[in-house]
Amino acid sequence: MRSAVARLALLGALWLLAAAAWAAPRIGVATMQPGEVFFERFGHNAIIVVDPASGDAISYNFGFFDPSEADFVGNFARGHMMYYLVALPFEQDLAQYRDSGRGVSIQWLDVGPDQAQALADTLAERARPENARYRYDYFTSNCSTQVRDALDAALGGALKSQLSGRSRGNTFRSEAVRLASPATWMWLGFDVGLGPSADKPMSRWEEGYVPMRLADSLREAKNAAGRPLVQSEMQLLPHRIAPEPAETPRRWWPWLLAGVVIAALVAGTGRRAPRVIAAVALPLWLLCFVAGALLVYLWGFTDHWAAWANRNLLLFNPLCVLLVPGAIAVLRRRNPPVWFGWLTVAIAAGALVAWFLHWLPLRLQYNQAWIALMTPIHLALAYVFMPRRLSR
Repeated sequence: MRSAVARLALLGALWLLAAAAWAAPRIGVATMQPGEVFFERFGHNAIIVVDPASGDAISYNFGFFDPSEADFVGNFARGHMMYYLVALPFEQDLAQYRDSGRGVSIQWLDVGPDQAQALADTLAERARPENARYRYDYFTSNCSTQVRDALDAALGGALKSQLSGRSRGNTFRSEAVRLASPATWMWLGFDVGLGPSADKPMSRWEEGYVPMRLADSLREAKNAAGRPLVQSEMQLLPHRIAPEPAETPRRWWPWLLAGVVIAALVAGTGRRAPRVIAAVALPLWLLCFVAGALLVYLWGFTDHWAAWANRNLLLFNPLCVLLVPGAIAVLRRRNPPVWFGWLTVAIAAGALVAWFLHWLPLRLQYNQAWIALMTPIHLALAYVFMPRRLSR
């Protein structure tokens, strides 16, 4: 009797070991809040896979890049960036966020055993050095969209089917500008540099390029059995720095007010002191040239598709560089060439064209603020430097 009981106990122990060996891994999505460094402004996320036998948690992190690669800066500028998937212990991955004060939460997902195992196997294979690289695009192929796509593949396309037909009206521009807003130079770069392709309302699926938005969508998604996809959620690290910027409506009228006030000062002062206006216009025209040249480069010579066909070229016109010698002539009390005045008129006309295009039933570019600011200023400068006025 004792021998039989011992044999049954041994068989039971072996069965438990076998069951543990064949149990599905646990799948979670970790979401990291925005940081203070410019490349941390948009948050981050990773897929967490917990081994059922050992309990070890592996973080599959799609956010690695190698700045020592050949021509790294050039590839970044041209839109040819390569990123990596790296598998590392989750606790090690958490350490950098703990040190920088960034909050981290994790959503444990309710997925079937076969789906969980398939996802774990796929991630392990993709993390191999020969498979880890992927072509990076800020809006369509970043660390968060890679997490989204991996989950969708494991769920047999169920995630995309639930999110593609829904929208909150956000755009690539609105989210990029919102998250970059604590860094002035950064949000200005996004807002001036993005073209009309960035202003199409995103679906909830496209919105997943922002890690925090993806976490919101996962909370609303269902698994194959119709149950909530997120089984449980917990906060791992508190957020100790400035929170994620809130959504705020953007108004163009303060920009118009500023543009009209500046234009009135330019027009009023230009009657009596054109040299003062030339001194003010000189750095403005240089700024327009630099900004416009960058927009031309992004459109004509890079793969940054979201910057193509940018109508801000009519407001930050690179032809402004041709006005610099004329401004210097005015500062030296000399008569600039006749074409100098006509070029200021042409640049002001270009700004009016940008305003006109905005109201046509074309692809919308959300640049009302820049139109409202720059058009009155260009018109005032054309008024001051028009050829007949200069001759007087």
